[in-house]
Amino acid sequence: MPKVALYGRPGAGKSTLAGLLAQELSLAGADVLALKMGAPLYELQAVVHAVAGCPLLNGTDQDGQLLNALGTHLRRINPSALTEAFTLRVRQAEDTRPDAVLVCDDLRAPDVQAVTDLGFVLVEVTAPDAVRLKRKRMRADLSSGDEHHPTEAPVTAAAWRRVDNAGSFDGLRERAAELAREVLR
Repeated sequence: MPKVALYGRPGAGKSTLAGLLAQELSLAGADVLALKMGAPLYELQAVVHAVAGCPLLNGTDQDGQLLNALGTHLRRINPSALTEAFTLRVRQAEDTRPDAVLVCDDLRAPDVQAVTDLGFVLVEVTAPDAVRLKRKRMRADLSSGDEHHPTEAPVTAAAWRRVDNAGSFDGLRERAAELAREVLR
């Protein structure tokens, strides 16, 4: 069961690459399962917005400031809360879909050891700051997360592969196809 975890600065294109990678892997006949380390944070975000009387209409909405705060407090209460939940989902996937390729697109610095201990290889997604920040503004998040917030600390682990996402969408698709071939070797 190949396992790939993507990391990079906000707006580098991790989620976009993950989606393209999943498409390419599927085209090659692989079963693909996307797992998010931050899934519990998105669940909490939805609850907070609902309690505030402003329910989220889309499961992909991101309230960056709220996610930063939730990540900080969840890790303060239990530093391994996110990795424990993630590990459980990985183990369930190993049991129920043993041939699936697992793809995580939201690896954060504090979680690297837990993810590599689960057998994930790390892929760094990069883009020049001007490009990343423009993409980040175009996402139309409910609020923008703070790039200097501790939850956004750069990952310093060695990457198995690096993907430069400074170019076009078609170029990124080509890199996803190359990565898919390497993952399936």
